[in-house]
Amino acid sequence: MRDQFIETLDLKEGSRNYFSLKKAEEKYGSLAKLPVSLKIVLEGMLRNLDGKKIQEKDIQSLVAYNPKNPEKGEVPYSPARVVLQDFTGVPLFVDLAAMRDAAKDAGIDPSKINPLVPLDLVIDHSVQVDSFGKPDSAEANEKLEFERNNQRFQFLKWAQQAFDQTRIVPPGFGIIHQVNMEYLASVAIDREIDGKSTILFDTCVGTDSHTTMIDGLGVFGFGVGGLEAEAAMLGQPVTIPTPEVVGIKLNGELDPAITATDLALYVTEFLREVGVIGKLVEFYGAGCKSLTLEERATVSNMCPEYGATVGMFPVDEEVISYLRRTGRKEAECERVEKYYKAQDVWGIDRDPETFTAHYEINLAEIKPAVSGPRRPQDRIDFYDIKNKFTEALKRPSSEHGLEIKDDPTNHGDVVIAAITSCTNTSNPAVIIGAGLVAKKAVEAGLTVNPKVKTSLAPGSQAVREYLERAGLLEPLAKLGFEIVGYGCTTCIGNSGPLSDAAMEDVNANPDKVFASVLSGNRNFDGRISPYIKANFLMSPPLVVAMALKGNMNWDPNTEPVQGDIMLKDIWPSKEEIKQVINNVMDPLMYENIYNKVSSGTDLWNSIEASTGDIYDWDEKNTYIQKPPYFEDFKLSLDQIASIKDARCLLSLGDSITTDHISPAGSIAKDSDAAKYLREQGVEDVNFNSYGSRRGNDRVMTRGTFANIRLSNLLVPGSSGPRTKYFDGSASTADSAEMSVFEASLKYREADTYCVVFAGKLFGNGSSRDWAAKGQKLLRVKAVIAESFERIHRSNLIGMGILPVEVSGKVLAENGLDGSEKFELGSLDDNLKPYQDIKITAEKADGSKVEMTARILLQTPIEVEYYRNGGILQYTLRQMAKETASV
Repeated sequence: MRDQFIETLDLKEGSRNYFSLKKAEEKYGSLAKLPVSLKIVLEGMLRNLDGKKIQEKDIQSLVAYNPKNPEKGEVPYSPARVVLQDFTGVPLFVDLAAMRDAAKDAGIDPSKINPLVPLDLVIDHSVQVDSFGKPDSAEANEKLEFERNNQRFQFLKWAQQAFDQTRIVPPGFGIIHQVNMEYLASVAIDREIDGKSTILFDTCVGTDSHTTMIDGLGVFGFGVGGLEAEAAMLGQPVTIPTPEVVGIKLNGELDPAITATDLALYVTEFLREVGVIGKLVEFYGAGCKSLTLEERATVSNMCPEYGATVGMFPVDEEVISYLRRTGRKEAECERVEKYYKAQDVWGIDRDPETFTAHYEINLAEIKPAVSGPRRPQDRIDFYDIKNKFTEALKRPSSEHGLEIKDDPTNHGDVVIAAITSCTNTSNPAVIIGAGLVAKKAVEAGLTVNPKVKTSLAPGSQAVREYLERAGLLEPLAKLGFEIVGYGCTTCIGNSGPLSDAAMEDVNANPDKVFASVLSGNRNFDGRISPYIKANFLMSPPLVVAMALKGNMNWDPNTEPVQGDIMLKDIWPSKEEIKQVINNVMDPLMYENIYNKVSSGTDLWNSIEASTGDIYDWDEKNTYIQKPPYFEDFKLSLDQIASIKDARCLLSLGDSITTDHISPAGSIAKDSDAAKYLREQGVEDVNFNSYGSRRGNDRVMTRGTFANIRLSNLLVPGSSGPRTKYFDGSASTADSAEMSVFEASLKYREADTYCVVFAGKLFGNGSSRDWAAKGQKLLRVKAVIAESFERIHRSNLIGMGILPVEVSGKVLAENGLDGSEKFELGSLDDNLKPYQDIKITAEKADGSKVEMTARILLQTPIEVEYYRNGGILQYTLRQMAKETASV
């Protein structure tokens, strides 16, 4: 069926097939109203047209797309590759290993459970900043990383040999997003299809929400849950609701003093205000020409912070220039340019009529900025930081403030200053800028207070190489910004312990607000450190400056950094930065670094791992355990039924993030997870992080909803994983208080399912499959909220949990306190997307309250996932059908 769209492209490396959008236009009609992002999606549909997973009606529906009024429907998206980081990748492989066991038990060849599209995993989330400020910090942290994660790494090495089309980038090479840009991405892929060399758009999904960084390279990619990634790997399209596409025309040029971080924070604030949640965003216009690829990528990286699915930049001459300067061959560059021109998607021009909504941004109006203290969209003009910090201290927590009553000058000491990898280290301009600030500061005799924990975590080894060539590693090190490792550190919560001096201050002043400054993209409550309440995102040069100043109560216009040295005295010009970049950047640098990936490192190669198709589970392994998702699995399906006599496990407010839900960061010594690990003989010092133990459901279930900042309305004034257990007749007032995990065990014993009530934007933040898996294993059958974050809603469905949308705070507005029994009715095998249902709450006295709600199963395939109990069960049943029909 798909052969009818094949065209030939002549290149110096030889002729190549490709699936032509022009041929699709000849058959199905004009593509003039399709934005570029959807043309790229269309190519994937042409390439996978088989009459089953992709049907002609799917293509016809997309070609008929009306940008001004997109009809409700679904678009099956078939990515060309899948990208994983190790925290989310390990549980994905654990699930696949468990699927192989289930397949074997069901009489299916387990080797059939295999990635059907290429899969890349970058081990980048395991390193923690234990050692810092020392010449050997990177080596010391990497050694600890391997000691802590040996069982995980053994499992990943097994996975590498067990599964086809699987490539693993060992620890120490860099963070997934930068490695993706510098090495994994090709923009136009050359792949064999039906025995012929064929070019296709480089598209991807990734299990990190900041996969969108690759959009800056013109590669259509976005973050999904591990569950969706598994489906994509097994040949299932990632089905998305027919999107609205928002065009952002960039005009003008950035002022020379403005960094890519300033630009990204401005765009985040702007797009949050206009509203792009769940939409596709395309940047275009003359302003794009003035931005380097690295600046574009910084904006695309922040896409989850402004809520869009993608933040795409065009493929143009700057993309080709970037490919060349990062070591790609001329044949690759020619392939990209000729292919994009042949498909008529080359260049920065766009037709505004192809967008659902259209806005303009003047780059010349952007000012230096930071963001905080609690959310990435809360942008602050940097030169007004003193006033804004004071306002934030006094503001109530309901308005994202810190509710401090005493003198603001008693607060704001910086105890973490981190140049961290995800957002900015792909951009040599801001890293060189940070190095020049450090150089000028050292020359002026400035120092950093020992209380400030400083760190530099490059996104790839190339960063160390060019800093060393520029002579900037030494001044950074003199200020404590020694390289601590290559991977995701402070931004993900791997900041490690505070300095001894800082901890002494923290212990002596428990009510004091301490601050962190980092060049990352996330600053949610409890994410950076449990001891820090105010967290600010900023550019790497400003991170160095704030480390030198040491407190947020600073007016950079009138007050010196130290002594009589003003910020302007140590701030480099854009010309200085450009000159250094021109002197040190070399394509061979990238080639030499990434040529070592396949051979691995000494530490990686020293790990011994098992082999074979079936994984040998070990009950004593505290990192990897066989998950219970396939217990009592059968190939036949039960009927969909209403949810009856469910109990409220938690009642939550607005903006509950996946940081609040998913196990993340360090494992608290008094937590249920800690108790379990001790029972397994693990000493406290070896607890490691939740992220590192994502392959063990017994740890992760106990850590779900365990964030110390979580406030459960069932337990007024509570902080952390506390709830009430309702045993049948008890009200909220006289019910037993216990941990969320303990309550779930009691509900399991009583054969009772649970629901969670929440406000707006439930699941906002990083995409984490364990935010959904943990709720599944806590017996949550439905989440009832005012609105959901896109990926988390999808992940809930992927685990067989029903997302239900309500209007307003339904418990409070209906005189309910959460102690009631809840029934979700009208659920049967005729279930339809967006169907209205009734929720009935039965009080202890037998009286009932009815509420109207809407299920947020948005497409027929999501109904099927829910019907099957989740995406894993659906995929295995589909494979069984295909095997039976062969």
